[in-house]
Amino acid sequence: MELWKHAFPTPLQIRDVAAEAEEAGWHGLAVVDSQNLTGDAYVALALAATVTERIELGIAVGNSVTRVAAVNACAVLSVDQASGGRMVFGIGRGDSCLVHLGRAPGRLKHFERHLKQLQAYLSGGEVPFDEIDIPLEVAPAADALELAEGPGTSRIAWGTLSFDDAAIGPRKVPVEVAATGPRVIGISAVHADRVMFALGADPERLAWGIEVAKAARRDAGLDPDGVKFGAYVNMGCARDLDAARDLIRGPMSVFARFQLMQGGTPIGPTSDETADTLRKLHEAYDMGTHSRNQSPQAATLTDEFMDRFGVVGPPDRCIEKLEELRSLGIDKVLLAAQFNENTYDTPEGIAARQLVESEVLPAVQAA
Repeated sequence: MELWKHAFPTPLQIRDVAAEAEEAGWHGLAVVDSQNLTGDAYVALALAATVTERIELGIAVGNSVTRVAAVNACAVLSVDQASGGRMVFGIGRGDSCLVHLGRAPGRLKHFERHLKQLQAYLSGGEVPFDEIDIPLEVAPAADALELAEGPGTSRIAWGTLSFDDAAIGPRKVPVEVAATGPRVIGISAVHADRVMFALGADPERLAWGIEVAKAARRDAGLDPDGVKFGAYVNMGCARDLDAARDLIRGPMSVFARFQLMQGGTPIGPTSDETADTLRKLHEAYDMGTHSRNQSPQAATLTDEFMDRFGVVGPPDRCIEKLEELRSLGIDKVLLAAQFNENTYDTPEGIAARQLVESEVLPAVQAA
């Protein structure tokens, strides 16, 4: 199982974070992409590439609205080449990046089109001009220029599209989709390289998501086992269970909100108790305190909910939960645990990271 660390793309700190993550033995480091709240994700990963040699680098997650597919692909390929073929691109419909532009997550039809275009660019293919999402009222068709000659379709023409050298061999940058609802799970199962479930660490919900994904592939005439599965998981690791929960209340409220972000109805198999907790969180959510432990939404999470939705407690308990996820078919876990700035550099946060890196990480990777 791949274990990935989550971080903010702070330009002045990311090199230290990346070097420390590689030294600690993490499989990968993924950074947030939210332009109003953090530094630029691609700049940060390019900087991280300069101080690392082994660790994989990723976006968790980009979106299909603030950049057209060609721009996303160009940035992805740039980091991939700068890092020697270590880039992994995660994408979703958008959350805080769009809220701070006054928008909700991107529409499904647009998201699917963007995902297909992105895969075409990363594979060296072409995209018809009439499928590119730049409104004509913003920029008219190139025909207006009356050129003697011009490109007939859109493709990325610079450099090597799939990194290829003697050490690595040919590759296409993997594309992963952050997915919660059945329609996005289905789209990602058909068009992405890995479905990254944002369903928490609840085994029942993850088993449901995996079956939705496999059914979508069967319906599309594809091998149901032809896509990989991963999960975004909040993990609070501490000897004391209450202390472990308190470390990740804010970050967990972010991922719990995805379960009913639009419409207020919980997605997937949900008990009455869990549904009640999710509804209270939905009603209390304040984007101004997004991911903070001291927020109205974080206060709605019950101990029972946190224990089922997250990976919480002493190292042996965390290892046991991660192994349960592995048994479902989850081969990658991105630990969206202490990326909250309120807990990251506290004595409790530092101790939690040390426990993960000294006990959980080696045990899971050795299994």
